[in-house]
Amino acid sequence: MEVRPLFPALDRQIYGKPLIYFDNAATAQRPRSVLELQDRMCVEANGNIHRAVHRLSADATELYEAGREAVRRFINAPARENVVFTSGTTASINLVASCFAERYLTPGDRILISEAEHHSNLVSWQLACERHGASLEVLPVDEDGDIALPELERRLQAAEGRIKLVALAHISNVLGVVNPVREVVDIAHRHAVPVLLDGAQGVVHAPVDVQALNCDFYAFSGHKIYAPTGIGVLYGKRKWLDAMPPYMGGGEMIETVSFEKTTYAPLPLKFEAGTQNYVAAACMAPALELAQRMAEDEALQAAQRTMRDYLLEELRKIDGLRLYGTPREAERKIPLFSFAVEGAFAGDLAQILDKMGIAVRSGHMCAEPLLRRYGQTSLLRASLAPYNTLAECETFVASLRRAIKMLR
Repeated sequence: MEVRPLFPALDRQIYGKPLIYFDNAATAQRPRSVLELQDRMCVEANGNIHRAVHRLSADATELYEAGREAVRRFINAPARENVVFTSGTTASINLVASCFAERYLTPGDRILISEAEHHSNLVSWQLACERHGASLEVLPVDEDGDIALPELERRLQAAEGRIKLVALAHISNVLGVVNPVREVVDIAHRHAVPVLLDGAQGVVHAPVDVQALNCDFYAFSGHKIYAPTGIGVLYGKRKWLDAMPPYMGGGEMIETVSFEKTTYAPLPLKFEAGTQNYVAAACMAPALELAQRMAEDEALQAAQRTMRDYLLEELRKIDGLRLYGTPREAERKIPLFSFAVEGAFAGDLAQILDKMGIAVRSGHMCAEPLLRRYGQTSLLRASLAPYNTLAECETFVASLRRAIKMLR
């Protein structure tokens, strides 16, 4: 399967050099199929969804719900009612943090997260705990970036009945390590504790079957898996979505309204107040169709593993470079590499690489506590997608060596 021609952004030149885009964990580039649907909807189907009876509204509604059905199939949700559209992973997690906490969290309760969480899966629960007199329980990660399942079991046993939910990244956006999420869910459920998985990276790099995982909530963003920005997904088991109060009030999420009492629309509209980003939601269909095709292409997947193994080997050869997220099983590492280089500030390296045509990320990656755990304030991150190539990896390594030499 020829992937690169499907992504027009990859043809761009940066400072006279071919673009090497290695910041896919932040946002992925968009294929022509998504760009074309965006343009077509803005011209031919720009009508507010679910409301009017005119043709533009009907067409927009049909495309919007087709996007929902594409999500349902991609993650194997049991029904479309389990799939709530939001503005992104952050909004999805905040929805649960607000609504689940409102229904279930009381003073003295705890929410268990890991030391490797993105701020979206940390600060949202901090806010919920502050509102309800609860607290965070933090599960540590080891030097390789792994969580300890026996420690999870011990924490749940020690706080039996007080831990109300486990919120964990499927894959850390810093470490690139696939967490044993099925085992986490099994352990938590033995203690009658529901589990939310932050799937912002997981949905891109691992097969996601929410029924097989048996997780209670799964959150992810469209823009990391080739759709536009401004669209996200919250999968939830129906028993939780039914029990939780709405997140926002307004149009679309209501059944009847009076000054005395309002009743709410059935799922999933109960959580979709106001005018949704119907163009971006519709674009989930072509984006996920392409993602599925790439996931099923054995040659592409083999190339991804080759690039991962190459970068793991070559980065370890660079003097003074420390790589974070090195699980003992190579198959649990995605092609995402966060590292620090002795004597070279990450932000300076990122700027020099940019001048060489290479886009990478630098900073705390929205995971300050994790960086502090490793004694760092800033890292450099290179994250790959199926449209990247081994030749780009070779250029990246050579360019990184040059950049380090310039700073030492």
